[in-house]
Amino acid sequence: MRIGKVAERAGVSVRALRYYEEQGLVIADRSPSGHRRYPESAVERVKFIQLLYAAGLTSKAILQILPFLDTLVATSQMTRRLTDERARIRVKIDALTRAHDRLEELIRLAAEYENSPATCSASADVAASHTSPPRH
Repeated sequence: MRIGKVAERAGVSVRALRYYEEQGLVIADRSPSGHRRYPESAVERVKFIQLLYAAGLTSKAILQILPFLDTLVATSQMTRRLTDERARIRVKIDALTRAHDRLEELIRLAAEYENSPATCSASADVAASHTSPPRH
């Protein structure tokens, strides 16, 4: 499969694929005319790489994880690496969930505030105070 097709199907740019190849994350064969040719499996590999980047892993960390995808042979070091990355991602998920829940609460409060009859005159007072010149 040519680079443009892999990029399209994986939802990344051709430039990203070239970068992944430079980093050793994706390997392409070359046609006699020098064009990159990728196996069908490259699409899922690139999607997985994108997930790992989105989760905050570096190219170096991803490069250490990918051999397991290729061989399905896990050393104790590989298992530990996968477990550590999962734990790190869980911490991020928990923090994002807390932020999400807090924003949800603020949105609910804002909706209640907007719909409250008592806030109509208070809103007008606040708006007026922001447009009036400051008093010295």
